[in-house]
Amino acid sequence: MNLQLWFRLFINQVFIGLVFIGLVLGVCFFYVPGFEWGFLYTTMIWQVRLFVWLIGLVIALSALYSLHISLALNNTYELIRAKVNWLLLGKYHHPIFNQEVKQRSWYDNDSILSQDIDRLRERLVLLTQDLQEYSAAPIFVGQETKEEIIEKERSRIARELHDSVSQQLFAAMMMLSAITESYDERENPMLARQLKKVEAVIGNAQVEMRALLLHLRPVDLQGKSLKQGITSLLLELKEKIPLQLTWDLDDPKLETGIEDHLFRIVQEAISNTMRHANASHLEVYLRENRDTITIRIVDDGRGFDVKASHKLGSYGLQNMQERVQGMGGNLAILSSPNQGTVVTVKVPFKPIQIPEVEIEKEQIHD
Repeated sequence: MNLQLWFRLFINQVFIGLVFIGLVLGVCFFYVPGFEWGFLYTTMIWQVRLFVWLIGLVIALSALYSLHISLALNNTYELIRAKVNWLLLGKYHHPIFNQEVKQRSWYDNDSILSQDIDRLRERLVLLTQDLQEYSAAPIFVGQETKEEIIEKERSRIARELHDSVSQQLFAAMMMLSAITESYDERENPMLARQLKKVEAVIGNAQVEMRALLLHLRPVDLQGKSLKQGITSLLLELKEKIPLQLTWDLDDPKLETGIEDHLFRIVQEAISNTMRHANASHLEVYLRENRDTITIRIVDDGRGFDVKASHKLGSYGLQNMQERVQGMGGNLAILSSPNQGTVVTVKVPFKPIQIPEVEIEKEQIHD
């Protein structure tokens, strides 16, 4: 039972009851011969004065009547409240929207409100779908899309970095390793320590370069599903970086544009971990719920102050936030210094129905 609703009804009924008794007593005072106000104070019933009985009767009847009404309206009230809360959470396809009040009371006049909430839900679902379609649609600049122009420039920069800076870092590491192996540490321990520091700096620079190349690599999944794209990315990184990787991925059926955005978000989060977290373990999870895609990326790195990062306007986090908002979802980052980081992305979606003909073709090819 909703105690707040009962209390409001109770106060209202007490006020109405006292006003009603006051009006009755006023009529008696003016129109009933011999009636006096002192009668309420002097008259005793079971050693209790009459005015106390009247006040107690009003309170008791008000409490019982308010309890009856609040219980009668409780089911409808709680259902409406639950629907509104699920709408605020973005769970537009939750089973509660298919529920109806089992027992409607005589006092229940909220059917119109329930219908309005259902219409609002349908409108929000359509707006979310339109937003995702708009976000996934290409933006043309001349004969090329905006995404194609950006990807070409990213590929060009990544290629130049790989052919120049990355190769030079690799050559420097090889030369330094050769010097270290041929040099006797006992002859000059201080120089040996300096060489190890230089080797560590070059190693960190190589990791930074790999993270930067990951950030610049094309976002196109090239016909792969989101699960396949993330798996290929993690398998590739597993051979190149000193980081323990763990992943568990569902295989949702999404529009290509939405998959590209989600894949880019995963790339961005992993790149941030490689460049800034100094982590030893990274976990990636992809979950398909009833109406939500959830991506969770967890690392055990140095962490950071999320509020300070938002104030400084971190480009990586801002880019991820814009992509998630463009799909009607939400981004949550949980982190603190020396406590690791958890990045959670939740995006509403409606599963794509694959035609039976395509399914049969896939089975034949398999």
